[in-house]
Amino acid sequence: MENKFPLTQKPAFEAIEPSFGHSYTYQKFDATKNNKQSVWHYHPEIELVHVHGGSGKRQIGSHVSYYSNGDLILIGSNLPHCGFTDKLTGNECETVIQMKQDFLGNDFFKIPEMKNIQNLFEIAKGGIAFSGKTKRKLGEKLLILEYQTDFQRLLSILNILNELAISKDFKILNAEGFSMETEVKDNDRINIVFNHVKANFKEEITLDEIAGLVSMTVPSFCRYFKKITNKTFVQFVNEYRLVHASKLLAEQPMSITEVCMESGFNNFSHFNKQFKAFTGQNPSEYRNELKNVLQ
Repeated sequence: MENKFPLTQKPAFEAIEPSFGHSYTYQKFDATKNNKQSVWHYHPEIELVHVHGGSGKRQIGSHVSYYSNGDLILIGSNLPHCGFTDKLTGNECETVIQMKQDFLGNDFFKIPEMKNIQNLFEIAKGGIAFSGKTKRKLGEKLLILEYQTDFQRLLSILNILNELAISKDFKILNAEGFSMETEVKDNDRINIVFNHVKANFKEEITLDEIAGLVSMTVPSFCRYFKKITNKTFVQFVNEYRLVHASKLLAEQPMSITEVCMESGFNNFSHFNKQFKAFTGQNPSEYRNELKNVLQ
């Protein structure tokens, strides 16, 4: 089952206003109340997301990956991202906390006791995914927020942020430094590129085609894309296709040849080689190991 991200010409700016009497935004979504924010968007608030169970795609900055058995991610200020769940994700619920970096005052996170959290917010500019014991333990704490008073919830959020800050179970999603340029023109360009890849990754996308879309020459586009994402355009498209293949292998009873074609690869041998380089396993091994884990 494929998570489809609705397309926009550029990321939507999401204006987030905490409800009256609150310094941050807390939301919980479940089967009866779905998170409909699946478009490519950004906001100045730092966002902590816990997906309880389920699996799906995540795109944060120039990073695209597949998560399973839930997710726990921290997204830095103004880092563009897509929603992580929909009616096909299979998660039990989703908890979202959004806060400005100064939500407790201009100097609160500058005091010595908050140094770890201040460092965490800095690292989160590239997006962070947490795993293992951290994901399980703090996921449980995030679920409990629903039953706490406003004051207890605020203390719990600070405690959760501090535990995230000292955790070693994490991966920086844009480890080599994703940077959205501040000029509106650059934001428009990179997002036209990202949205075109989302819509057309199953087909061949030539450098001439994509450079033409943003009115650049091929050499200028290649330099520009590498500067913004620290990846080549070909690498980015291949990663998007391989993440889609990982999702199909995990969720669909398709043959590996069908997965290859459905993910935009027209050469089975090339697909096998690329998939092994990306995951460390060939597609059959990946699917069999996942089956063993689930059983």
